[in-house]
Amino acid sequence: MLAEELIEKLKSIEPELDAIKTFWQKSQINQKYDDLQKIINSETFWQNPNSTSILKENQKLKQLEEQYNQIINVYQDNKEILELFASNEEELGKIKKDIFAFCKKVTKFKLELLLNKENDYNNCFLSINAGAGGTESQDWSDMLFRMYLRFCERENFKVDILDYQKGEEAGIKSATLFIKGPYAYGLLKWEAGIHRLVRISPFDANKRRHTSFSAITVISEVEEEEIKINEAELRIDTYRAGGAGGQHVNKTDSAVRITHIPTGVVVQCQNERSQLQNKQTALKMLYAKLKQKSEHEKEEKEKSIEKKKIEWGSQIRSYVLHPYKMVKDLRTDFESPRPELVLDGDLMEFIESCLVQFSSLN
Repeated sequence: MLAEELIEKLKSIEPELDAIKTFWQKSQINQKYDDLQKIINSETFWQNPNSTSILKENQKLKQLEEQYNQIINVYQDNKEILELFASNEEELGKIKKDIFAFCKKVTKFKLELLLNKENDYNNCFLSINAGAGGTESQDWSDMLFRMYLRFCERENFKVDILDYQKGEEAGIKSATLFIKGPYAYGLLKWEAGIHRLVRISPFDANKRRHTSFSAITVISEVEEEEIKINEAELRIDTYRAGGAGGQHVNKTDSAVRITHIPTGVVVQCQNERSQLQNKQTALKMLYAKLKQKSEHEKEEKEKSIEKKKIEWGSQIRSYVLHPYKMVKDLRTDFESPRPELVLDGDLMEFIESCLVQFSSLN
């Protein structure tokens, strides 16, 4: 019966609701929101040098509080409606879609609560770099490039392709995406590391099995005032853009590469139409990289999963297409027997497995 199906559906999210309630009580979000409101309403607030970040934090907490109250109330309402129309199949049919949508909303809200670190709400830069192996790894990097574009499409994130370096025969040598949307960094930071592919090579006439590697780095966008840069320490080079882009590509030296001489950090951008715009975007990326580098240096001795240094030995996920089909996260042991879905951007279960295992909610 439909009533039993919907009752079971609501029961299935009770563990998630319990986790949400437990986290809510421990996090004292209501108290933090009230404290920020007092600060914002004070007469001297606009003299506060941190006013922008305070307003941003206040808005985030306000949204969380509204979502929390709505979820708790709607859950109770749905239980009462199911009891009221338990024997009315027609009415139950009308609310079935709403109940399934509500259950998805609860799962999503749980993720948002788990994304509670300082930069989790921020936009991010995601870079893909092909490993050793030439065409094989470059083709694999292109597959990952498409996977992340599809993931962003699923999650309604906006994506700008800042840099795109084609491979000699196929695929890409590297690419950098600027991903914009709430919790972009909090979700995608779990993708940082080495991704390994095992398959029958489409480039091998003998149809032998090959293993390819690609490195993913994910950096949170930061406010420019968080990092001070001496422009005398920058080397700025321009070059002709190539790859994914508009009509201006390959016609002008609009692409910009910036090297921070003291640290050796290099960033580049070819997405915008003008050299000035590309320079501004590259500087934004440089701020983010230098902030991340500074944080890594301070915390290099900590064994925090999200602060783990990206090295070629730090494989996080294995994608096997032959002799069997399996995608496995090597940190959580979460597996999917449907690599075609994962490579089409269906990553949320992998991301959630990391969030649940390594969050303070666990």
